[in-house]
Amino acid sequence: MAFTEYYDEIYSVARDIFEHPELGYKENRTSALIAEFLRKVNPDIELESFSTTGLKTYLGESKPLTVGFIAELDAVYAPTHWRADPVTGAAHNCGHYSQVAIALALYKHFYTTGLYKDLDYKIAFIFVPAEEYLDLEYRQKLLDEGTISYFGGKPEAMKLGVFDDIDVGICVHAMGGEYPVRTVEINCDLAGFLYKKYTFGGKASHAGFDPFSGKNAYSMSTLFNVTLGLARQHMKDAEKVRMNPIVMHSDMSTNVIPNHITVGTDLRTQTVDYMKEAAAKMDAAAQGSAVALQGEVEIVTQMGYLPFVQNRYLSTFVMEAFEASEEIQDILNNNAISAAGDIGDLSYMIPCIQIGYSGFSGTIHGDDFKEIDPEFIYEVFPRFLTDVFERMKGCIDRNQLYRRSFTDYEELLASIMKTE
Repeated sequence: MAFTEYYDEIYSVARDIFEHPELGYKENRTSALIAEFLRKVNPDIELESFSTTGLKTYLGESKPLTVGFIAELDAVYAPTHWRADPVTGAAHNCGHYSQVAIALALYKHFYTTGLYKDLDYKIAFIFVPAEEYLDLEYRQKLLDEGTISYFGGKPEAMKLGVFDDIDVGICVHAMGGEYPVRTVEINCDLAGFLYKKYTFGGKASHAGFDPFSGKNAYSMSTLFNVTLGLARQHMKDAEKVRMNPIVMHSDMSTNVIPNHITVGTDLRTQTVDYMKEAAAKMDAAAQGSAVALQGEVEIVTQMGYLPFVQNRYLSTFVMEAFEASEEIQDILNNNAISAAGDIGDLSYMIPCIQIGYSGFSGTIHGDDFKEIDPEFIYEVFPRFLTDVFERMKGCIDRNQLYRRSFTDYEELLASIMKTE
């Protein structure tokens, strides 16, 4: 039972990363720790660096297919989390640190046992920065400098060609909430999202002496919020639409009618087509709210991530492994949620799955998120994944796979933004 032997070492790495969370494109310590671990396991390893902190390496040569196992490096900005970095506010309350440790456990197992040589495909281990869509001012600075072209780590890696030789993508992800038994999850589709800013413009005047001459931009934003609330009834239930408008910028004063205010919101849907439709409704709501109060609105749209539809064919290998497992008691299947991830963008180019694993309590991205079953996370679950890899050996039907180019991806994003 090899993973029992690795457990203490892998758990130590996981705790180290958890205790030192870093935000996207800043995961320098985490990246260095990964490289150090891999070189200790395999002194002759060839490591490719990309996207500031990303790493990629292979096991196996001259194979017709390459399966990518992808782990995410970054933490969330969550300064009130019980183990947040006191300086940066970063916290690993999305569980990415455990993905990294699982990937390292798998690399060590396949390399030290030599089992990768028996597979009819190569395995690429890809450690990707900046999955979380946050710290946007910093990322905008990197973009302006030409250091990156995309806020999300996977789209950036896609642009750089990191996934050009990958035929299948496998990710894993922590499941929030406490489960009564050890549980995995398959076919959990994710939403895609746009990020939108609405800047309402009015006319300033003295709020006491001459409010009659003013045009209240704050009132326009309030009407916009009300309109969105009423519009929710007309959004398709199956799309699991989410909108979360917040006030981002304003210099309001109690004695001045406010003449501008910026409201920011994401817009999440399960499909690209409905994303376009819902965005048009949001824009109309903003424009109507401004016109109703004799103002105006400027609309700025940023592309977030594409929806993620998990590849059902690849999930069959996971289901087979679960049915044969004596260590995992339950599996969840086909539960779409409104969370998003840049795995959706990668899945547009190549077939991908993301396997969920329990072993935590609290809410993903919540202040109470923490692991409670490390033995399952770092020993049992990696052992389960090796069975998934084994079941794929000699059984991957290439007719079930697809590949789109990065140009195809860019054209899809352009069609969404053109609609906007």
